[in-house]
Amino acid sequence: MVLRVAFPYLPSAAIMAWMLGTGLAAAIEPPGPLPPASVPGQSPPAQAAQIQPPAPPAEPARREVTGAPEPLTGGATPLPVGPIKPAAAPKTSETRPAEPSTADGKPAPKKVSRELPPLVVARMSQDATPTLTPATFLDTLRAAERYQALVEAGGWPSLPPDLAVKPGERNPAIPTLRRHLVLTEDLAPGGPETDQLDPGLVAGLKRFQARHNLPETGLLGRQTVAALNVPAGVRQRQLSASANRLIGSSFPFGERYVVVNIPSAAVEAVDHGSVARRYVAVVGKPDRASPMVETRITNINFNPTWTVPVSLIKKDIIPHMRKDPGYLAKMHIRMLDGQGQEVQPTAVDWSTERAVNYTLRQDPGFDNSLGQVRIDMPNRHAVYMHDTPSKGLFSRDVRFHSSGCVRVADVKALVGWLLDGTPGPNGPGSAWGPMEIETGIATGERRDIKLAKPIPVTFVYLTGYATPDGRVHFRDDVYGLDTGRDTGKPGDVAVTGAIAKPGAAKAAAGQADAGQPRSAAAKPAATTSTAPKPTGAKPVAKPVATKAPPAEKGPASEKPAIRPAAKAPPAEKPAPAAEGRKGAPPT
Repeated sequence: MVLRVAFPYLPSAAIMAWMLGTGLAAAIEPPGPLPPASVPGQSPPAQAAQIQPPAPPAEPARREVTGAPEPLTGGATPLPVGPIKPAAAPKTSETRPAEPSTADGKPAPKKVSRELPPLVVARMSQDATPTLTPATFLDTLRAAERYQALVEAGGWPSLPPDLAVKPGERNPAIPTLRRHLVLTEDLAPGGPETDQLDPGLVAGLKRFQARHNLPETGLLGRQTVAALNVPAGVRQRQLSASANRLIGSSFPFGERYVVVNIPSAAVEAVDHGSVARRYVAVVGKPDRASPMVETRITNINFNPTWTVPVSLIKKDIIPHMRKDPGYLAKMHIRMLDGQGQEVQPTAVDWSTERAVNYTLRQDPGFDNSLGQVRIDMPNRHAVYMHDTPSKGLFSRDVRFHSSGCVRVADVKALVGWLLDGTPGPNGPGSAWGPMEIETGIATGERRDIKLAKPIPVTFVYLTGYATPDGRVHFRDDVYGLDTGRDTGKPGDVAVTGAIAKPGAAKAAAGQADAGQPRSAAAKPAATTSTAPKPTGAKPVAKPVATKAPPAEKGPASEKPAIRPAAKAPPAEKPAPAAEGRKGAPPT
């Protein structure tokens, strides 16, 4: 009607087309304000006058829909207008990703991470006092005399072996404990005579535990009671025997040196009279004891090879090859003849011991028995310190599992300390920091770094020793050297062999690598004296040692390992499962 008023001559078909076009435009653009509805009784001209011209386009205001939207023509429902709300999180069961599978429909194997687990090591004392100093011999000798006086006075009584007391608790055995700690100077005399484990007594018990390499808990438990019940006569014998093993030493103490106390299974880096750091170690088992050694550290080997010694070829390799002909290939061990040519293991009769006529050498890599680093210290026993791919034993309190060499936890930190002052990989002015060491190892290639100044190192066997502060320390006599038990002697160790450079055919005992200077042979110590006397200005350990026979002739490409001086002990079982490497040759 309105259109007829505005356009009286517009045909009906045109009106219909115009209306359809207007509706299409309305579907595309926001609609303008609707005209008022027709009012009955009002004339068309009046209604036309109420139509206002459309306003300029403006951004429509946001409208929040609070109710159900009105249906559009044709039954469609418009989408609500307003802020978008996040959808609810889908249920886990509905969004679980499909497991990867191979072409034949079987589940794909899971990827194994090459990242090494964090290193877990046993508790280690933080005491900065070194185990061995130039004064250790005299201090230990004086302590042996004090303990002899305790023995003559009757020693100390024993405690019940199953005694267990916590701080603050009472027990009838506490007065006996108090008297014991006063005798050993862990507790000052004159304290309260009660049956309570009071704070003062707890502090004295912690001092006792620290001297015996026990957890410093202040708890009176099985381990602590066992150490308290060791008779005074045994303790005096430990001190006397350890002092006896220190007689005749010519160890060149300097500003920086390294000490391995075998009964402690620990390595100390001593710098200007103080322990810079103490490292957890794994040392020789009783039937393959670590020897007592005095020498110098001369080189650091990255990615070393390992030459299997004759003793281990007989004890470990040949038995493994009889059971599994592919053992050498699995362990990446090559056989070399006298000309350095590789020989296939199938060409050797493993029912015999002819394999000892060949050089067996393990390639560098993650599975190498020496790990990623070897610390070269030429000596007549051909033992050394090194890394290991099997680090599970470092978390144990008892760590006597190697075949004579010393495995070091966190060996790269020790290497960094040893290389301090040695020019780094970029020549003078550069240094060997943690990044440079990791980069040098990451190449996977053998690299030998000569120390700018050799560092003295010694392996000692001190089951009882005294430090300059007057404290007396004790360790277990694992090898039975204090009592003479037949559990293996340092001079009769089943050595682990040395890694030699190709082309070195010298058969000189005391050389671990070709071209290295021979270390001085250890002087035999007196074993009959019960009250040793100082014999020089530097009275420190010279080990009891037997003269090693000349090394056997070997192939030109590798120096042969030194044979043991005594009969080899019976063949041993493969390395324990805790090592993480089934059947791996021990070092």
